[in-house]
Amino acid sequence: MPASKKGSSAKLSYDAALEQLVDGGALSKEKVGSHYRYTVADVGKNRLIENLMNDEFAFIANIGAKTANAMLRLIKPGVSTRLRSSDSEKVSSNGHKNGSALKIDSYEIFTKTALETYDRLNQDYNLDNLVPIYRIRRELGDRLPRKKFNEWLLEIQSEDLVQLMGSNLSDITQDQMEDSITIPGAGARFFVKRT
Repeated sequence: MPASKKGSSAKLSYDAALEQLVDGGALSKEKVGSHYRYTVADVGKNRLIENLMNDEFAFIANIGAKTANAMLRLIKPGVSTRLRSSDSEKVSSNGHKNGSALKIDSYEIFTKTALETYDRLNQDYNLDNLVPIYRIRRELGDRLPRKKFNEWLLEIQSEDLVQLMGSNLSDITQDQMEDSITIPGAGARFFVKRT
């Protein structure tokens, strides 16, 4: 097979694999300028952790330091094991238990989790201390109702822990706008900045 056909075949397989991961919820896909940015979603992180912890899992090729370090950043918020009465369950420090997220049912837990998520996103994606609200909301997923997320995020701002900031609307997609926050009488806010 000519090199160009072999290369285009590999690209098609790669693109198909990416789309399959997006369709399965493991990756989120976002249009940025003329290209797409893929972000590992909670489902993808949970699947990765689950597979890495499988005794039969093994790399069959050299993955390189860059890939290995990227995987570590994804799972480093901590996979730990603790024993519970008669059986053991896998628990991660970011609140995920056996592949399902624990509910955020108090303001204190929300504050801790939201600020940890802010710090991780800011560091992992070099966001220059302006983390999109929609990214934090999506990271927390269905661990709390949308209304509670809005209420508690505004409360964190009232305590001067963060500042909610607007944006140029041309940069925001409709789904990002829906996952941001609107302050009554003050308009839409799209970014969080720690104070």
